[in-house]
Amino acid sequence: MLKSKTAKSSILEEAGQKLKNVRERLNLRFRDVEEASYRIAAIHKNDEFCIGISRLADIENKGVVPSIFRLYSLCAIYRVDVAEVVEWYGINLSDMPADTRSVEIDRTHTVGFKPSDQGEVMLPLSLDPNIDLTKSVFLSRAIQRWGRLPLMLLSGYDLKHHTYAYIGTEDWTMYPILQPGSFVLVDEARRKITSSGWSNEFERPIYFIEHRSGFACGWCSVDSNRLVLQPHPASGCEAQVFAEHDAEIIGQVTGVAMRLDHQRRRRTRS
Repeated sequence: MLKSKTAKSSILEEAGQKLKNVRERLNLRFRDVEEASYRIAAIHKNDEFCIGISRLADIENKGVVPSIFRLYSLCAIYRVDVAEVVEWYGINLSDMPADTRSVEIDRTHTVGFKPSDQGEVMLPLSLDPNIDLTKSVFLSRAIQRWGRLPLMLLSGYDLKHHTYAYIGTEDWTMYPILQPGSFVLVDEARRKITSSGWSNEFERPIYFIEHRSGFACGWCSVDSNRLVLQPHPASGCEAQVFAEHDAEIIGQVTGVAMRLDHQRRRRTRS
């Protein structure tokens, strides 16, 4: 349910009051903030960073939302984190990756959210010691205790060399191995196409590539300086062939998060 105008107004006014409190703790006058914003604007050669006295008063006392440039100036002048101030206005940036799941995009594309060593994640800390991991189980019933794990403890996974990508809701190239709507983890250090070394389709490397028209994901091979993107045989899709300079291997898919929704149906092609 959308927030009422009264609730929204209250949030904006409260955010303005918090900015005012920070300014007063720093013993800064309106004029000091204005002059400081002019210096920042001069550095960036952009007057949008300027904050006039009347505008600052409206931000603090009337719930006026600062532009992204003025917000930057305020955070720089007050020495406060941008993400924290944005949260004062009712926007939690950590919700963004989850919110993307509510928006379906047909085309396969990269995901710009980067791993961070900040914050925590909820993980199962203790499992039933009698669980048999060789068999399929309902894992929720086997979890004895949940807890928060600092994300910085995941640094050993070398996430800085990985990126995330999303398989479009109408991209059936690697179905059924990769369902449309899946998120995949791409290892950017693995860009060399291997032509052997696997014994079945699940072991064969899947690559994420960028081409002139967008992105694609699938098995790859090289033929006469051409990159061939090979779909799964069960997908019903055709192979795509790219000239060497028209496509780039971003990396190899090394992880996937996807729904196993067997009620999904491919749109009938006209």
